[in-house]
Amino acid sequence: MSVKVEKTDEKNIIKLTVEVPAEEFTAALNQAFNHNKKNINVPGFRKGHATRMMVEKIYGKGAFYEEAAQIVVNGSYRQAVEESKEDIVSGPAINIVEMEEGKTFVYEATVAVKPEVELGEYKGITVEKADDQVTDEDVENELKNIVDRSARLVDVTDEIKSGDQTVIDFKGTVDGTAFNGGTAEDYPLTIGSNQFIPGFEDQIIGHKTGETFDVNVKFPEDYHAKDLAGKDAVFAVTVKSAKQKELPEINDEFADNHSEFSTLAEMKEDLKKKVQERKTAAAKTENENKVVEKVVENAKVELPQPMVDTECRSMIDNYANQLQSQGLSLQDYLKYTGQTIDSMMEQLKPNAVKNITTGLVLEAVAKAENIEVSDEDFEKEVQHMADQYKIELEQMKKFVTEDQKEQIVEGLARTKAIDFLVGAANLQ
Repeated sequence: MSVKVEKTDEKNIIKLTVEVPAEEFTAALNQAFNHNKKNINVPGFRKGHATRMMVEKIYGKGAFYEEAAQIVVNGSYRQAVEESKEDIVSGPAINIVEMEEGKTFVYEATVAVKPEVELGEYKGITVEKADDQVTDEDVENELKNIVDRSARLVDVTDEIKSGDQTVIDFKGTVDGTAFNGGTAEDYPLTIGSNQFIPGFEDQIIGHKTGETFDVNVKFPEDYHAKDLAGKDAVFAVTVKSAKQKELPEINDEFADNHSEFSTLAEMKEDLKKKVQERKTAAAKTENENKVVEKVVENAKVELPQPMVDTECRSMIDNYANQLQSQGLSLQDYLKYTGQTIDSMMEQLKPNAVKNITTGLVLEAVAKAENIEVSDEDFEKEVQHMADQYKIELEQMKKFVTEDQKEQIVEGLARTKAIDFLVGAANLQ
């Protein structure tokens, strides 16, 4: 196999011309034939027993060319990338140049390469320091959350108010006709949670358990179900139950029952420490983001579109995996939201550009400052991963592929670059 690298008229876009020996294309043709022969009927032969030559006489010599070409490209592209020694950052756009049995198989792969970064000012960046001070109000809010979680639910005996937890039946209609998703029984609804369209929950306030009444609302103009957007609807609602929170008294007894401390003062002091830890961590992250954003603003880099498209597709794949874990396919999600892959790509583009640019700039900073990741740094990170999965370090190392190792090292280098930038910044 041979690989020729050519620049194109477009910046940061190159073309690889890959030549694959004729015998590899022949082998791919045989593989494609064997993959499909059990489904091919040829007069005079039992199904799946005709030779490739006989099949090609009937269906044409190129019957298996498309699948064979895919086999050859898939089998040779990775090696072609390695031989090119180019830093390729996108998937390939493939163009078949020569495809005939007995001849060298030739294809072109147009790809994006990593763009150069021109760093601007990056040392001594001045930013406003994030506030990490803990106030009495912060501690009281933390205590309030604990009290709220400790509340006892009791039946509402009078009128329903905001914050009450209800169970309702409802049936919605538009112009007297029921619509999909507009009917439910034993639906749990906390009044004021804004789960429903504006105005729905407000109209339950003031009613009592056991009452049936109409709720009149208007769907928002930008409602995700286009057939309901902007339309008036009537919901027949029955309140089947309603409960409210009964809060415990906040005193030493409460502290003794809901913490490891015997007095409320001790409990508050501990809460203050915990809030401080969170605020310190949040402030650190905020300071890092401010400094990095300013450094990125000062840098210059031109991203090739295929690189951005590749990042967008990666983000969509990750989201699809998240949906899958929740029992929902990407296709169903697109159907429910009225989106398409193209519209998702467009929506994700700003974040993709930001992610790529930030990564490239941090990489450039690491290079400019000779920031390196030591074997010890890598070992600590893998140990952290092992601890998370509760397995031995050596076992974790066996699971880490070369590609993953490269990603880990790149991530550590970026982290070190961020630490360097924040350490050199003026936080005021």
